[in-house]
Amino acid sequence: MSEGADAFRSPPPEVRLVAAFERPFDGAVAAARTCYSSKGIVWPEEVGGDSLPEGRRDEAIRRRNELARDIYRAGHHTVFQHAHFEFAIDRISRHALWSFFHAHPFYNSEQVSQRYVKVEPGAAAVPRLSEPAAGIYERVLARLQEAYRDLSVRLEPVAERIFFEIFPARRGTARRWRREIRRRAQEAARYVLPVATWARLYHTVSAVTLLRYHRLARLPDLPTEVQYVVRRMVEEVLRWDPSYAEVLEQPLPDEALPENRTLEGLGGAVDPGRADRFAREFDAELGGRVSRLVGFAPDAEATVAQAVREVLGVPRADLDDDAALRLAADPARNPMYGESLNLTSIAKITRALHHAQYTFRRKLSHTADSQDQRHRMTPASRPVLVAHLRDEPDVVLPALALEEEPIRRRFDEAMALAWEGIGRLRREGAPREALVYLLPNAVAVRATESADFLALRHKHAMRLCYNAQEEIWRASLDEALQVSRVHPRLGAFLLPPCTIRRRAGKKPFCPEGRRYCGVPVWGLEPRDYVRRL
Repeated sequence: MSEGADAFRSPPPEVRLVAAFERPFDGAVAAARTCYSSKGIVWPEEVGGDSLPEGRRDEAIRRRNELARDIYRAGHHTVFQHAHFEFAIDRISRHALWSFFHAHPFYNSEQVSQRYVKVEPGAAAVPRLSEPAAGIYERVLARLQEAYRDLSVRLEPVAERIFFEIFPARRGTARRWRREIRRRAQEAARYVLPVATWARLYHTVSAVTLLRYHRLARLPDLPTEVQYVVRRMVEEVLRWDPSYAEVLEQPLPDEALPENRTLEGLGGAVDPGRADRFAREFDAELGGRVSRLVGFAPDAEATVAQAVREVLGVPRADLDDDAALRLAADPARNPMYGESLNLTSIAKITRALHHAQYTFRRKLSHTADSQDQRHRMTPASRPVLVAHLRDEPDVVLPALALEEEPIRRRFDEAMALAWEGIGRLRREGAPREALVYLLPNAVAVRATESADFLALRHKHAMRLCYNAQEEIWRASLDEALQVSRVHPRLGAFLLPPCTIRRRAGKKPFCPEGRRYCGVPVWGLEPRDYVRRL
């Protein structure tokens, strides 16, 4: 078992290398040598000296390693991006994914969904703590999981009532829709689960991203768990190709990380009073919105229109701004938007939409933000969450939780339980990681997010669908309406998938099949959107 497994009382995360390039390190050096080769492509077999006698092969390996270290130190890291590694990871906490592994754009993941897959009892990270902190942690964890199971049952009749109000014709085949209704209840109930809850996933990164992981594995909030998982990933890769040891740097120590140094200089990472002042200031600036537009270029529409003319090489007299913008963004004028495969980041005209930039200040629950961050082309400056820890519950609840007062009280009880447990752990001197683990999925995440119009349009095409996660849907609607006010000619094309397909002449308008939300959204204006489930 890898070093560090004894930091967990629960079974530690499991990491397995599933797929890799055959000769990744030789391939990286071959790519580097090809840049300056007058004889054509340099092959990995040549770099490894495969055809040479043993003595000369050792010399080829020595030169390979020397060149790899040289280009690595010089910062010429693109050669290390060619090779990718696919890992299967189990028993990793949701917070480790949100805080580290999904907090950058250069990865691909497919993870188990809490929206659709029931969380089993005990499926959460338990750090090794001394008593009485260990007992406190495990009791709170068990009670939060119990609240999840209880609320999954209590919410089902509420979800059923709303579902059949939306789809009255489906009452006659109610059994057919039982699974869908149960999932809606489960989706809301998961807000009480702690962020320590386990996930399992396939996770693919390039070699250069893995090297970055290793160097930054001590970042807050969960350096113990993250460093353990990264170490296991590196061990798997070194078993496959030991040559990567030539460029593997040690993790930066805690004191070298500006996040840690700055927080310590301010009196420590955990300061509920400071966190409370920040949250109140942030929320006041939101002005009651989920997402508030705080930055944009006033002349963005004119800039995009000019970029379209530049792509085509036509003067303004032949293609005015309105026509250029419609050509770039209107599904009725641009057939790219009728494609199920997103082609707009490659097509020339639609790339002009990169020039319109928007910045939003947003407040979502941890569970909603975890889904939102998968839109890797709309990056956010996400927080060191332990530094946002307040003395009282600081949460965002799902709309379904507010439908009936007894259910709302059960949510509130679970939130109070989590914060009480965290407070007791603090008084017992438990490490910061233990405090963060017990935060519920509902904990508020305050962050600023930026996107160009091309990325924002794609995100909204996914998230303005009535089947999208509810909080992200509300944030996306906030954003679409605000962009439409400042840039009406562009904002008019921030639309859900069914409306895009209708404008593009694609049928059926709704691409979701039996998952159709029951509302003909394609006939509505965004200002008239109302969602109940």
